[in-house]
Amino acid sequence: MALQTSADDPVPVARISRLIGEWIDRLGGVWVEGQITQLSRRPGAGVVFFTLRDPSQEISLTVTCFRGVFDQIADVVAEGARVVVHGKPEWYAPRGQLSLRAAEIRPVGVGDLLVRLERLKRALAAEGLFAADRKRPLPFLPHRIGLVTGRASAAERDVLENARLRWPAVSFDVRNVAVQGVHAVAQVVEAVRALDADPAVDVIVVARGGGSVEDLLPFSDERLVRTVAQCVTPVVSAIGHEPDSPLLDLVADVRASTPTDAAKRTVPDVNEELTRVTQLGDRARRAMETFLDREERGLANALSRPAMAEPHRVLDAQEERLAELRLRARRSLSHGLDRAADDLRHTLARVRALSPAATLERGYAVLRRPDGSVIRDASTVAPEEELHARVAEGELSVVARGAVSPPA
Repeated sequence: MALQTSADDPVPVARISRLIGEWIDRLGGVWVEGQITQLSRRPGAGVVFFTLRDPSQEISLTVTCFRGVFDQIADVVAEGARVVVHGKPEWYAPRGQLSLRAAEIRPVGVGDLLVRLERLKRALAAEGLFAADRKRPLPFLPHRIGLVTGRASAAERDVLENARLRWPAVSFDVRNVAVQGVHAVAQVVEAVRALDADPAVDVIVVARGGGSVEDLLPFSDERLVRTVAQCVTPVVSAIGHEPDSPLLDLVADVRASTPTDAAKRTVPDVNEELTRVTQLGDRARRAMETFLDREERGLANALSRPAMAEPHRVLDAQEERLAELRLRARRSLSHGLDRAADDLRHTLARVRALSPAATLERGYAVLRRPDGSVIRDASTVAPEEELHARVAEGELSVVARGAVSPPA
């Protein structure tokens, strides 16, 4: 039950420490897995001290055991080894310290590790972290490469030297980390995240030389695998040698068999590219020369044709035809005009012959009343009626005297 305390009624430290110890005693014995660090085996001492650390978390627990318990596995484990401990949590009240009193320690064998890795591999694969469609292509020519590797390691030297031999202008951002041991996972994860957050980094290479299964365990850690899966920057895994296959190889965008292979996959070879450029230039030149030769032959064939060799010949022929057509048109028009003129003269003659004016010119006159009506019958004219007479050259006013009998 919760303690009833207040500022006026506090609980002494000794009681709190005792109560905590009583609560911890109720836990009983537990099996705990972790990694041995800070191992202390003092000569003559009957108790062995070490720290049991969680490999994927910055959490540890002090472990004590009798020398006889530890001597049973002393020949097969050392600092950094993974073990399973059966012990009982203990609370040291005078100092307020929690520890684990180990009654049995079992080393974790390679077989156990492989089984656990296979189980983790299946779980992560079911989430799709290893799917091929998640893989991103590497840039053809990265300007800056992030390299996560051990300090002054052979892997670092292989990547840097081979990459610069292939492309001397390449730039690196090297992050030196622990590549095995208790701090490896945390440092590698931090370095990968920092490089992924840097927009100047085009690709990240995680490299380490070969080693045992236990040495390569940090690169199969779930936290590191998930960190790489979340990266925006393409990641190249170069862990160990060809037979080695940590889970990092499966989640990375490109898996290199060795650090040297990672350098070859990351940057192109300048000599190969120059050779390729030269070859492409030669191909382009040959293609252009072939094209020009073909076009020149086609032009020569076109120019050799009569129409192109003597282009004026066609114009001369058309000019002669045009002159002939013009002459024919002029003749035809002239004949047409002559016929039209003759027709016009004949028509004019007929019109003149039938014209009243011609009749008037022969001495005839046309009599009209003032209203313009023509006199056709003399009997219709009254005596002394004024009339108008139209002659060939003008008009006259006349007065009728009476009808005149026509000659017999």
